[in-house]
Amino acid sequence: MNQTDRWRLVLGRYAEQRLPMSGGGQLARMESALDYLYGREYAGRGGREGAGPGAAGSGGGPGSLDPSMPSIVDWLGEVRELFPSESVEVIEQHALDRYGLTELVTDPEILAKVEPSVDLLKTLLALRGQLDQRVLGEVRWIVRAVVEDLRRKLESEVRASFTGRRSLHRHSPLAVNANFDPRGTIRANLRNWDADGSRLVVEKPLFFERNARRIPWEIVLVVDQSGSMAGSVIHSAVMAGILAGLPAFRLRLVVFDTSVVDLTDVAGDPVETLMSVQLGGGTDIAQAVEYAAGVIEQPTRAVMVLVTDFFEGGPPSRLERAVRRLAESRVRMIGLASLDGTDQPTFDRAQAERLADLGMSIAALTPGKLADWLAEVTSR
Repeated sequence: MNQTDRWRLVLGRYAEQRLPMSGGGQLARMESALDYLYGREYAGRGGREGAGPGAAGSGGGPGSLDPSMPSIVDWLGEVRELFPSESVEVIEQHALDRYGLTELVTDPEILAKVEPSVDLLKTLLALRGQLDQRVLGEVRWIVRAVVEDLRRKLESEVRASFTGRRSLHRHSPLAVNANFDPRGTIRANLRNWDADGSRLVVEKPLFFERNARRIPWEIVLVVDQSGSMAGSVIHSAVMAGILAGLPAFRLRLVVFDTSVVDLTDVAGDPVETLMSVQLGGGTDIAQAVEYAAGVIEQPTRAVMVLVTDFFEGGPPSRLERAVRRLAESRVRMIGLASLDGTDQPTFDRAQAERLADLGMSIAALTPGKLADWLAEVTSR
């Protein structure tokens, strides 16, 4: 962004004649998002009704906070998408403290009317530290509704990855359509060929048997809870809840910013996990990786899944040393720039490449694809 465009964002759309916009659609979106909040200054300084940028569509006069709750949610989502995390924290704080946009964190009646969604949950997690005690019941209800919806969509897919693949050498007495063996069935019933009717009479359909796989591996799920990772934090919590319920499988769940919090005790309950996280703050990936190394008991039977944007707040050399030591001890590692299916996540590609050179697989995966990867790695 050039200097002119920066000044245009500072001065707002009423500077159009002197500073025409040159940054395209994204700059217009940024200006609109800032207008939604900072246009309220016009009313605060005695501007006439409708004069300020924030008056448009307010439905309640200059500086009104009357926009519907979905509009507030959409606006917060737009701010998080368009601006860096440091700016987002400032804008959200101004919205709450300076302009009184507090409905999301103070009014349980308004929250009770909002349709639960992943986007709403991202917003509530981002504002977790601001929540009034009176709204915690509604927040917990929203968290549970979103978690249950995600779990229903993901659980069968994830569990299928760990319950074994079809054995192409043994058949099962269980008639499961997905395991049908067409070639074996034809061979077994060739004696029943009806030449007159040109058809095969199948007396005994055959079905492949599935290999039951038990995975005596340690899985350490290490999740970055910085503000930009909200979607991945939500999906990581649901994924942890599913993995924690698999037999013969030991899961440890760790979240971090500049400190490390071990949430293994609540890993089986995604609602409690998400009510425990605190999005925002700095990022010390090295400290989290060092913690993971310290809790692994059998390195050759361990996998560390690191969910982060790889923007390291501390010295990169410390992180690289920690990853190198894990690789040397033969811990399998994967670094995920996204665990929510984001097509093009924003992450520090240079840092990720350096970790890949040290032996860490790097990807952006859906939970189902991560389960496939874990099943593949732990079957070797």
